[in-house]
Amino acid sequence: MILSPGKRTLEKLILTCTFLFMTACPVVAADTAGNVCVQCHGTLPGRLGEPVAQWRGSIHAANGIFCNGCHGGDPNDSANAMSPARGFLGVPKENAIPAFCGRCHVGVLQSYQASAHATAQGKEKPHCVTCHSNHHVVKASLDLINEKSCGRCHSYDVARQIKEAMAGVETRIGMTEQRIATFKGKGTDTSRLEQRLFAGRNRFHSLAHVVDVNLITKNTAEINAELDAIDGALEDFSKLEGKKKIIGAAAIVIVLAAAALLAMYRRTYD
Repeated sequence: MILSPGKRTLEKLILTCTFLFMTACPVVAADTAGNVCVQCHGTLPGRLGEPVAQWRGSIHAANGIFCNGCHGGDPNDSANAMSPARGFLGVPKENAIPAFCGRCHVGVLQSYQASAHATAQGKEKPHCVTCHSNHHVVKASLDLINEKSCGRCHSYDVARQIKEAMAGVETRIGMTEQRIATFKGKGTDTSRLEQRLFAGRNRFHSLAHVVDVNLITKNTAEINAELDAIDGALEDFSKLEGKKKIIGAAAIVIVLAAAALLAMYRRTYD
């Protein structure tokens, strides 16, 4: 049977999508299956297997960050997975946890080190794991600031003020992110705005670790000003999009009018 050009194009598209699906999906599975840290500890009972069970539901797992991303070692070689020569770091000591996590979360570490939490005295000094857990790390949000967690060590009053000062900015960041995604989906070049929002979001997330209401209020005002500028750029995109629609509509009207005139001309001389 001879297929029409349209059907041949459709057939090629289906075959291409099928090929990409079959070749892309095993890669994700192989990444997980090939990690000897997950393979080994995932089958162990009790405290040795618990970290993997917690990790599976974490933001780290969702972003492809495996055990070796924090603890080092060789995830591809079971014999040398925990070899210091392969970069294995193991479990950090209590006072080394902030620097351990700060290898990736640089801005947050800087804010924490200057905070009342970092300068607190005694064994109960809070650090990353106190609020974020160690393996079941949840996505950063203001939900982590709550009376149950903060009230374990002190009154919730200051924490409530911090949360309230930051709440409006978190909402705005989410809304701006959605607007940028909408324009990006239409083919607009939003790379510069994405970079600006990324920087603002990182700065915002580090604020919660400052533990200084006045400083947070000052910084949230500055972040709001940056969001105003980003929203202004998005408004310019909207206006440009509106102009393009008007021009497009006018072009269609002109074409239709020309076609109508041509048809009348032909009828007149026919």
